[in-house]
Amino acid sequence: MSQINASLPLLGFAAFSGTGKTTLLEAMLPKLVERDIRVAVIKHAHHNFDIDQEGKDSYRLRKAGARQMLISSRYRHALVTETPDEEANLPYLVSQLDHTQLDLILVEGFKKLSFPKIELHREEVGKPWLHPDDPNIIAVAANVTADTTLPTMDINNLDEITDFVVSFAKQGNAFKEKKQKQGLACSDLSPSGMLSVDDGRQRILSQIVPPASAQSVPLKEALGQIVAHDISSPVNVPQHTNSAMDGYAIRGDDIPSKDEQKSKAYQVVAHVMAGHCYDQPLEKGQAVRIMTGAPVPEHADTVVMREQAIEGSDTVTFGTQKSAIYPGQNVRLAGEDLAIGQVAIAKGTQISAPELGMIASLGIDNVSINTPIKVAIFSTGDEVQQPGEVQKDNCIYDSNRYTLHAMLTQIGCEVIDFGIIEDSEASLEATLTQASQQADLILSSGGVSVGDADYIKTVLNKLGEINFWRINMRPGRPLAFGKIAETPFFGLPGNPVAVMVVFLQFVEPAIRKLQGIENWQPQVFNAAAAERLLSRPGRTEYTRGIYKLDANGRLSVKTTGQQGSGVLRSMSEANCLIEIVPEQPGVEIGETVRVIPLISRI
Repeated sequence: MSQINASLPLLGFAAFSGTGKTTLLEAMLPKLVERDIRVAVIKHAHHNFDIDQEGKDSYRLRKAGARQMLISSRYRHALVTETPDEEANLPYLVSQLDHTQLDLILVEGFKKLSFPKIELHREEVGKPWLHPDDPNIIAVAANVTADTTLPTMDINNLDEITDFVVSFAKQGNAFKEKKQKQGLACSDLSPSGMLSVDDGRQRILSQIVPPASAQSVPLKEALGQIVAHDISSPVNVPQHTNSAMDGYAIRGDDIPSKDEQKSKAYQVVAHVMAGHCYDQPLEKGQAVRIMTGAPVPEHADTVVMREQAIEGSDTVTFGTQKSAIYPGQNVRLAGEDLAIGQVAIAKGTQISAPELGMIASLGIDNVSINTPIKVAIFSTGDEVQQPGEVQKDNCIYDSNRYTLHAMLTQIGCEVIDFGIIEDSEASLEATLTQASQQADLILSSGGVSVGDADYIKTVLNKLGEINFWRINMRPGRPLAFGKIAETPFFGLPGNPVAVMVVFLQFVEPAIRKLQGIENWQPQVFNAAAAERLLSRPGRTEYTRGIYKLDANGRLSVKTTGQQGSGVLRSMSEANCLIEIVPEQPGVEIGETVRVIPLISRI
């Protein structure tokens, strides 16, 4: 999916209506042209418009010197393209310009999007300052003194503002790079105006720092935990060169030619069980009857399995020409699996049953693990109530905390459950403060969609640095991420399925990094679609599905049926997520799709 060209300087003007943005741009454009700055202007209109009529803003700005003039509103943008279903966004509009003929793009409007801007402020308009709440503002032009460390200019001094704009154009993206924070930059936005799944995940992971703490636990308590330090073998595994099966140990230099093997008789000098040994050097012509795992005698390096043996009272002969004997057969060498000092279990490994067995085989009964991650969870909303209570009118039972608790426990986290938080600023602030002091990560569900209570955003911004993102995915578009003090915080959507999908795509990778697992990746494989799958082009879709081997032995997948974000049953019946990537405008029967198994993850 194409992204906008961030190499071209992009500068906006943020101001409330009545401040004079268009008038300032109209006056400044001729001065930029005089300085050989080739400028394009993108204007966002909040109303219907007709194109290039005398007296209109677009006409005035084009006549003033804009080489390319692109204007957009809710209903259409010019180059004349009707957009009745969805408003064109800034990245798409920028992509329509001929960048080879430009040095600078100026933007009037789109003030809520994250890209470098100059704030224009006039005291008489009576509106608040924008720069305290917008980290993308790089300078302020006003007719009063601004309380800021940002560069400031007189809004009535056109030459001063022009000098700043010219400097910005010549320095390219230096201003943007200097001011860039967690929020969206223009280069991160897809043509849909949202953050892609991959970009969102990478931005989150870049903010995650694993805590450097470890603890020693008994081996039986280490299941599912993460190894804190490399575990090196204190012994050879196997400890001795030993027999790989029941049979007879002989010397490899005492094997006759293939034609003579069946007539060669060996004297049986000992019978060695596992846990015991024959402590004499084996001489030529001798054999030791030996059990699987027992150490072979000195000089012996070959074991002939018992099924090939023809046993006498105290002698043994072996097989026929069809079962010839070869030196070194059926013997496991000392240190073959692990040599002394060799790393047996690497740092960052999650301990499962095989790792437990491996550690135990080394004689180790305690293991150093990364301290389990503590995750605080809570739900928000006056409409949410605790299961077990009599359901109130207009309320729903809280399912999200229970699914989150299960998913967190599944991956080895300790859960601190703060319950349901009432819709009040004081309750939310107290909960977040306490959670940041007790937990390594905080999860909330609900309260991050556009239009949710303003106090939620106010509290989050008061206590930390939080961004409210729109992820280009379905389900799970709204996502808040940042830090409360130094504790990572995720604000998940309220719909039950969306909570689980967002957890899998963003929260679990962050937790895996906190746990100390480097470059963790979920299992993903391809399957053939057993039914037609619909998807909006340019968006990542996660459909609940069931995969299985079809009659031809191929992996196929179909949906669980109704796919609404609140249909929790669709997740219960699924054994995978079907991921339809943005490049797929839909999937026909038989076409390949990506499948993310849910077994052991939910």
